[in-house]
Amino acid sequence: NLTALIREATGPCIRIAETLEVLLWRLQRLFFLNGEQEFHVFLLVDIGRIKYPSYRCTRTMPVFASREDFLAYEQALQLAQVVDMSLEAGNSEAVNSSFRKARTTLELINAHTEIKHPFLARFSAAWVYATICTVAASFLEKERSNLFIYLFIQRLFFLNGEQEYAEAVNLFKQVLSMQYCPGRRGYWTLRLSIDLEHLQRLEESLLVAENGLNDFNVRGGDRIALQRRVLRLGKPPRRWKVPPYGALLKKKHKVVTIMGRPPNNANGMKSRFYGYDGQQCSVEDLALQYYAGEDGGGWKGVHSESGIWLTLFGLFMWDVIFSDVPDVFQTPFQTAPLDLCTDSFYPVRSSLIESRLQAIRDGRARQLVAETWAEHYGTSCSGVNWEKYSLEDLQTITVCIGGPGLSAICKLLAEDHSNWTAGMPDLLLWKEKEAKLAEVKGPGDRLSEQQVAWFLILSDANVPVELCQVSKTMNDRS
Repeated sequence: NLTALIREATGPCIRIAETLEVLLWRLQRLFFLNGEQEFHVFLLVDIGRIKYPSYRCTRTMPVFASREDFLAYEQALQLAQVVDMSLEAGNSEAVNSSFRKARTTLELINAHTEIKHPFLARFSAAWVYATICTVAASFLEKERSNLFIYLFIQRLFFLNGEQEYAEAVNLFKQVLSMQYCPGRRGYWTLRLSIDLEHLQRLEESLLVAENGLNDFNVRGGDRIALQRRVLRLGKPPRRWKVPPYGALLKKKHKVVTIMGRPPNNANGMKSRFYGYDGQQCSVEDLALQYYAGEDGGGWKGVHSESGIWLTLFGLFMWDVIFSDVPDVFQTPFQTAPLDLCTDSFYPVRSSLIESRLQAIRDGRARQLVAETWAEHYGTSCSGVNWEKYSLEDLQTITVCIGGPGLSAICKLLAEDHSNWTAGMPDLLLWKEKEAKLAEVKGPGDRLSEQQVAWFLILSDANVPVELCQVSKTMNDRS
């Protein structure tokens, strides 16, 4: 009866043939070059629901050199989808099986094939397989917290024992020998050094860390972590000279401590506290309430992390982002050029970027925000959030931070967009003509290496930054 009722309610149904479904998927992938956009975007643009920026698509070479290259890329993406579903389900066995397939295939691919445009390298099977190996390794390492899974991984992966760590060493040496995924080289180098230390190959571990610091692609938090390893492993008699960055890593930053009362049912809710208004809130909201009060200095603020900085960067650099550069725009439905998150972005636009940075330093930031807002409001652009921040607040913030600080942050995002979008301080605070940033940490939490890197960068740019540490008070309401 249920089947009959369903058929009566739905009427005739048609199932698309699997071969046609695959064909449509290939067309979508070839046209959009990603799995996030679908064909209905044409309709959404026609009815005005979405507006994309204006730019020129200039193609001088194909993204895929041959049909075989695309089919290999397609097969790698299918395996990546299996990994995504396995990660979501917490299926360690499936993740490990996919890792084995990815690594075996990666060994068969010629990783030294010349790539004319580095920003197109991610549209290759090798790039996808290298990413699968990295993601799977990270997931399986975190499973150590579960004893059963930990013992399972011991047998299948490389978390314990000489043979397993030796396998990890071979894996990271393999991917480091490739020209793909430059943004992951810091992570690979760090893991290689750590695994070599587990094998008691301390001199080799130290050499890997030292050589990693000479790698142009090792940046941010990964660089800080490697520097700490060199300082720890490089004590006499291995090394007699302290590296110059030793003093920099000992640099102190301002710490503000506030008290927060957690709920009585605080188990598993360590990040929740009663705010100054008596309502439960996050540590970031508690900190915002503190800074807004008299004791905190009467600051206006927002919990933004990277959000507000990416919005300002997009507004400042709109004409630069969508300037006429060959091959970076492949379809009319992009919110950013293909090379934005690569090292190719800055060099080919350096004169435009430096000219805009100079305008920001000269005090034209407020004007630039207003001009872009008036001309492009509502147009989709990577990082720009038109709804969360008002024009008035954005203009006030630009004045409070000042041209030198804004230009320093924007230059970082232009030179290495992928790396510096992570680890930004939680809060942006401003009042009158001054501003500062604050990273908020709950009880027992500490700064990550990437956050330490941001503290050092902001200090060098004379942008005030501090750590707001939340400590627990007694639960008794009295």
